[in-house]
Amino acid sequence: MFKAIGLLKRKSGISRQDFISYYENQHAPLVLRLMPEVLDYRRNFLPQEESDLLGYDSLTEFWFADRAAYEAGLARFEDPHVFAELAADEENFLDRSRTRMFPVDERCSKTLLNDC
Repeated sequence: MFKAIGLLKRKSGISRQDFISYYENQHAPLVLRLMPEVLDYRRNFLPQEESDLLGYDSLTEFWFADRAAYEAGLARFEDPHVFAELAADEENFLDRSRTRMFPVDERCSKTLLNDC
């Protein structure tokens, strides 16, 4: 598996609850529809205090089968039609100038809660 992280900031004037609701009910289904390379898509919403301190509202995880699938997902994102649809939707709830996305090398220590 290959993982990328997205750091997202809500658009000014949108409440935390409206941000979460829009992301969960509108944007997440759109991403999954347009980007079949994404095998798992997790949104981690920061508590308000942490969001204020760090300047981001969500740490989002994108899981791919491997690096090649990640690269294919990036290529699909750059398709003008896919890009336009996702960008237009992001304008509804994100401060797109603050979005950061990057691959990570995740390491896991087996615990009682997970089975790496």
